[in-house]
Amino acid sequence: MRAVVQRVSSASVVVDGEVVGAIDEPGLLVLVGATHTDGPAEAARLAGKLWGLRVLHGEKSCSDIDAPLLVVSQFTLYGDARKGRRPTWQAAAPGPVAEPLVEAVVSELRSLGARVETGVFGADMKVSLTNDGPITLLIEV
Repeated sequence: MRAVVQRVSSASVVVDGEVVGAIDEPGLLVLVGATHTDGPAEAARLAGKLWGLRVLHGEKSCSDIDAPLLVVSQFTLYGDARKGRRPTWQAAAPGPVAEPLVEAVVSELRSLGARVETGVFGADMKVSLTNDGPITLLIEV
């Protein structure tokens, strides 16, 4: 699995003009993508990594200060634009494979004690954020 993690002071996801997920305090916005070989073990490893990642102010993690996470599915993280001008999406897991894995990341985070907001899988989402730092990391498990 692959994630782009951004430290934010706030972030939100809007679908069809309605806010479906938002955090209004410092935390992490996490864009999550899955590939064909990912499974529940990778989802659990990613969740653990996100929960303990020490990138908040004072080298704290979400687990240290009960900071929220906004998790948004993002199949385009597995886009390949090395050839030509049009990316291919062959490495991205199809929806029936990816959706349960993104849900597993969210579920595992919640079982660890995290406060998690989400987007809507497969929807046309408008994501807004205030990147704090800015800090943006790519994580692969």
